[in-house]
Amino acid sequence: MAAAATTVVPEQTPKTSPSGPVPFDFSRPPVIEGFNPLPRVKDETFKEKFMRKSKDNPFVPIGCLGTAGMLIYGLRAFHQGKTRQSQLLMRGRIFAQGFTVVAIIFGVFTTALKSK
Repeated sequence: MAAAATTVVPEQTPKTSPSGPVPFDFSRPPVIEGFNPLPRVKDETFKEKFMRKSKDNPFVPIGCLGTAGMLIYGLRAFHQGKTRQSQLLMRGRIFAQGFTVVAIIFGVFTTALKSK
């Protein structure tokens, strides 16, 4: 009898190419290209963070306080029936809001330029 020739085909496992998708491992943090996480030395409290951000851009808290002050004083004048004063304070509030938005945008641009 002749021996039957059987060919053994090795079991093929799907291989991913180096440029292909890599399955996500939930036990490790994701690897983001160009991002190097720095270890935190200590967490900031709210007060410390507020003081640091206020030193970086002091016009934002000033604008927020001005906006809130004008709003409260304008609502008080409206409640008392002083319509002319109330209208002027509401217009001032809009100006203070615009000042705050410009201060935020200016702060974002200066922070972006500092990091380069």
